[in-house]
Amino acid sequence: MSAKYTILEELIRPVVEGLGFEFWGMEYLSLGKDSVLRIFIETDEEKGIDVEDCARVSRQVSSILDVEDPITGEYNLEVSSPGLDRPLFSLAQYQAYIGSIVSLRLRVPFDGRRKFKGQLMGIESEDIVIRVDQEEYLLPIDLIDKANVVPQF
Repeated sequence: MSAKYTILEELIRPVVEGLGFEFWGMEYLSLGKDSVLRIFIETDEEKGIDVEDCARVSRQVSSILDVEDPITGEYNLEVSSPGLDRPLFSLAQYQAYIGSIVSLRLRVPFDGRRKFKGQLMGIESEDIVIRVDQEEYLLPIDLIDKANVVPQF
């Protein structure tokens, strides 16, 4: 995890949790003047996350970021629910989705490939176990650039 990510999370997590939501995770995409800070929030309530919830969190987080100014330059702030194809950020989140189909992209190639899509079989220490075409891979969580649950209908 980068220092920038850690600083942002330390500022944002307490705001999200203070508003009664779970901080699911975030993505910071530094794209020059089109940079994006995307925050994912979750709730235990049956109604789920609605637009007003996202707006409340956005207003509060925006105020903190304006004061603390951890991001140089312009960026767009987005707040949303993780959705059905939810991104996975932590070992606890992976643990909750064992048995599900996931899509992973690695920072560097592993066994000659960077993309994996298969059934999440488990967690061993700091590694994710995924079965792709009857072959199991043990992938270190630190190598995972992006991971999402693949919705099954």
